[in-house]
Amino acid sequence: MSGPFIHNIDPVIGQIGSLYVWWYGLTYTLGFLGLFHWLRTVRNTLSMDVRQVYDLTIYMAAGVLIGGRAVEVIFYEWAYYSQHPAHIFWIWLGGMSTHGILLGGTLGTLLFSRLNHKSFLSLADELVIPAALIMGLGRLGNFIDGQIVGSVTDVWWAVQFPNAEGYRHPVVLYDGLKNLLLIPILLYLRHFHPPRGLLLGTFLFGYGFFRIFIDFFRDYRTDLLGLPPGQEFNIGMSVIGIGLIIWSLKHKHKGVTPISLAEVEKGLNMDVRKATRLRRIMLRVLLVIPLFIPGDWTQDVPDRYGERHPGMLHSTLYPVIPERR
Repeated sequence: MSGPFIHNIDPVIGQIGSLYVWWYGLTYTLGFLGLFHWLRTVRNTLSMDVRQVYDLTIYMAAGVLIGGRAVEVIFYEWAYYSQHPAHIFWIWLGGMSTHGILLGGTLGTLLFSRLNHKSFLSLADELVIPAALIMGLGRLGNFIDGQIVGSVTDVWWAVQFPNAEGYRHPVVLYDGLKNLLLIPILLYLRHFHPPRGLLLGTFLFGYGFFRIFIDFFRDYRTDLLGLPPGQEFNIGMSVIGIGLIIWSLKHKHKGVTPISLAEVEKGLNMDVRKATRLRRIMLRVLLVIPLFIPGDWTQDVPDRYGERHPGMLHSTLYPVIPERR
C-alpha cells in the first residue's frame, strides 16, 4: 500500500511568548473577516446600519468560538473536563467542534435578530454564504494541522499524516471542498430571489447530508447505533434542511434581494468610522483570539508539540505547552 503525499506541513506560523500562532486559527480570522465584508455588502438588503453590521459580526464570531468549544467539551471530552474544569477556558490547547460552530453561529444570529427586531430567516439566508466560507477555510486549517485523519486506503491521493500509520483518506479536505462548493450553489440560488428560508434549508441539507457519507471515511470510534460521533448531528441537519426547503417553497415568503454592482461598491465603501470605538475594539479582539487556537489533534506529533493527555479520547490537550523543538 503506497501513496504519493506525505504530510509535513508545519501548522505553526510563529510564536508570541509561550503561545503559538496557528494556521488553523488563522482560518477562523479570515472567515470572520469574510463575514464582516459580506455584511457590509448586503446591509442595505437587510436594512442594517453600520453599527448593526459590527454587532452581527461580533455576535456570530463570539457564538462560533463559544459554541465550537462548548460542544467539544460537553459531547466529546466531558470525561476529561469534568475532572479539569479550569482547562475548559484554555483555548490555546485546542478543541473545537464543527457542529458546535454551526450551533453557536446560529444562536448568535438568533440573539441579534431578537434584540434588533429582525427576521431570523432573512438574516440566516444571507449568512449561510459566509458560513460556508468559514467552515471551508476551517477544514483547510485542519488539514494544515495534520488532524482528522481518514481510514487507511490505497487511492492515489492518499496522505500519510503525522503520527498515523499508513496512507489515509484526506477526509478533512473532502469536507472542506464540500463546504466551499456550497458557496457557488447558494450564490446561484440567491440570484433568483428565492423565498425566505430556502437558502438556509439548502445549506443545512447540503452540509449535513453529504457529510454523512464523508464521515464514514474518518478514522473514528462508533458510539450511537454503530455510527461515528457527530452523525446524529449530520442526520438531524439533513432532516431540518429538507423540512425548511419544503416549508419555504410552500409558503413562499419574500426572500433575499439580488445585489447590484452599485450596492456592492456602496457596501465596501461603508464609513466604518460611524461604528463606535467599543465595537471596533471588540471585533479586533475576536479576530485575534482564534490565532492562538490549534486544531484538536495537532499535538499528536509528540516530538514537536507534546503528547496526547491520557484522559482525552479525541483531542490532544496537554496541560502544559512544551517548548517547541
